[in-house]
Amino acid sequence: MFSCNNVTGNGFHLVFENGWTVSVQWGDGTYSAHRNGRGNFVMSPDAEVAAWDKDSNWWRFEGDTVQGYKTASEVVAFANMIASL
Repeated sequence: MFSCNNVTGNGFHLVFENGWTVSVQWGDGTYSAHRNGRGNFVMSPDAEVAAWDKDSNWWRFEGDTVQGYKTASEVVAFANMIASL
């Protein structure tokens, strides 16, 4: 399933059959090239990612629940890893 997380369109969620959700965000306040609200939010060279399971247990990166400045290839690799759990 796909879902848009907000009306501004600065990201999306992927909900997988295993109950995990991957969040991909860019724009103001995110760990991305547009962190400070500058530029075109429709496109971004990078994004931040996060994930949580059906019980709202967040995936833990080293010291945080989000990881930023990920390229499209890195986002796909993360999503594939979460989907395979």
